[in-house]
Amino acid sequence: MITLLILTFVMGYACIIAEEMIKINKAAIALLTGVLCWTIYILSNHNAQVVENQLVVKFSEAAELLFFLLGAMALVEVIDAHDGFDIIISRLTTRRKASFLLLITVFTFFLSAILDNLTTTIVMVSFVRKLIGDREERLRLVGMIIIAANAGGAWSPMGDVTTTMLWIGGQVTAWELVKHVFLPSVACVIVPLLLILPKFKGHITFIETSNTDISNIKNTLSQRHQYMAFFVGIGGLLFVPIFKTITHLPPFMGMLLSLGSVWTITELMHSHKNATERDALSVKTALERVDTPSILFFVGILLAVGALEVTGILRGIAVGLSHIIQNPLIISIILGLVSAVFDNVPLVAASMGMYDITIFHQDHAFWHFMAYCAGTGGSLLIIGSAAGVAAMGMERIDFLWYLKNITWLAAMGYVAGCAVFLLEHIFFT
Repeated sequence: MITLLILTFVMGYACIIAEEMIKINKAAIALLTGVLCWTIYILSNHNAQVVENQLVVKFSEAAELLFFLLGAMALVEVIDAHDGFDIIISRLTTRRKASFLLLITVFTFFLSAILDNLTTTIVMVSFVRKLIGDREERLRLVGMIIIAANAGGAWSPMGDVTTTMLWIGGQVTAWELVKHVFLPSVACVIVPLLLILPKFKGHITFIETSNTDISNIKNTLSQRHQYMAFFVGIGGLLFVPIFKTITHLPPFMGMLLSLGSVWTITELMHSHKNATERDALSVKTALERVDTPSILFFVGILLAVGALEVTGILRGIAVGLSHIIQNPLIISIILGLVSAVFDNVPLVAASMGMYDITIFHQDHAFWHFMAYCAGTGGSLLIIGSAAGVAAMGMERIDFLWYLKNITWLAAMGYVAGCAVFLLEHIFFT
């Protein structure tokens, strides 16, 4: 059984990596892999009731992440439907190239901590595409957006799926994650920013844009509604960790509370409009635009990893790895580098199964360093993170171009962040 389980997981993982080659969505592969792993396990076990109980526990853990992501994505879609992000983005129009790069990088870094690295990348790349005509210059900006989005997501419990998993799983608390990972993440951005700044000299010639492509529905929005949707949506996202701290309920409960509140407010906000306009700006329509395949991908992966965990496979791997590499922080660095090739979600999920709370207690340095390494290591390659893959699709970025022009910058930032974290760990703990 053990051999068959490992083979099923490895084959599924290989198909996920080769998604573009085999032309099958990774969500489908992840769901098949997850269900097959549990099917193999229950058919090989004499006590089906035990397996069923284990499955219920693992699925409930995956469901927490599912509803959290569903709520977060819906809130972001509501803000976007009201052009809420334009409130801040419209102010990023300095003509000096160096200043523009600095503003884009800083804004991306902090926005990804509030939203998430994937959504932020899509928003920022779309913005840059509207303004910058020079493709080479634009691609360098996009490269920095990827680095900044991944670094910004690493220090926030809502900034990356992996940090959300660690937070929901109880490995980290929100404040301790921010306290220990913020400065390493800043170093991860500052170093590549300083290295690329000399290439941005002179002034930018922006593309002339018009508003002819704005829909009639969005034209009916008042500035008051735009601001209200933005601040209510962002406020709802920021309220989630506060709600968890006060009530000690799981994060997805706070997210559902925020979603229900924003839903109610936006319904009242547009109650005077006709049905078509009201529906276009409602949470109901926002839920239809949510990237459901991505959510199902995470669920499938977590189910597959859960099967490996309950059968003891991950614990065996952890014991073997610990014998070879004694220092857990070095293990985190290696996993971060591996995440540049493999998706960081299954890597972190596997790590959570390999090294549970009984081995490394809540807010142990291992978990904080894991959050940093898994979140930022994916910037090393264009395929190493959801943010990179999204930017690759939007701008048709060549793998080798990224490898030549951006990878070394991301690597320098990754190393700098690791150094800052280790120094913090040595001198302040």
